Amino acid sequence: MRRNARVTVNTRRGPGLVNTMARTAVIAGTATAVSNKTNAAMNQSAQAKQAAQQAQVQAMVDQQLAERDALTQQQQLQEQLIAQQAQMEQMMQQQMQQQMQQQMAAPPPAPAADPNAAAMRITKLKELGALRDAGILTEAEFESEKARILAG
Repeated sequence: MRRNARVTVNTRRGPGLVNTMARTAVIAGTATAVSNKTNAAMNQSAQAKQAAQQAQVQAMVDQQLAERDALTQQQQLQEQLIAQQAQMEQMMQQQMQQQMQQQMAAPPPAPAADPNAAAMRITKLKELGALRDAGILTEAEFESEKARILAG
């Protein structure tokens, strides 16, 4: 072997393999981080939009339920009012029938020289007219009672 042999080392021009790999790793890591951040922001934005849409739909559903409940309550109140009116009419008819029965059962009044007798006759005739107008008395019943009062 030669003793004084020279060893030549080729120097490279440009970055070495390790340096290139390190640079590539940094670039890939940065790209991944940016991509992850972008995806996270887009997901968060999409979730916010979805939540807003769900809130809007829920508000509409709540409003429709409230309107339906209000309508149901209004219908119930109307039904109660109709029932109360029917009861009132029935009670009024019963009272008028009782008054009529009392008037028919009462003995005919004796002719009196009382000055209020004419006023009482007029009042009774008005009551009979109201009973006839309400449909409680027929025309024939009204006429017979009118004749009785006027003969009275």
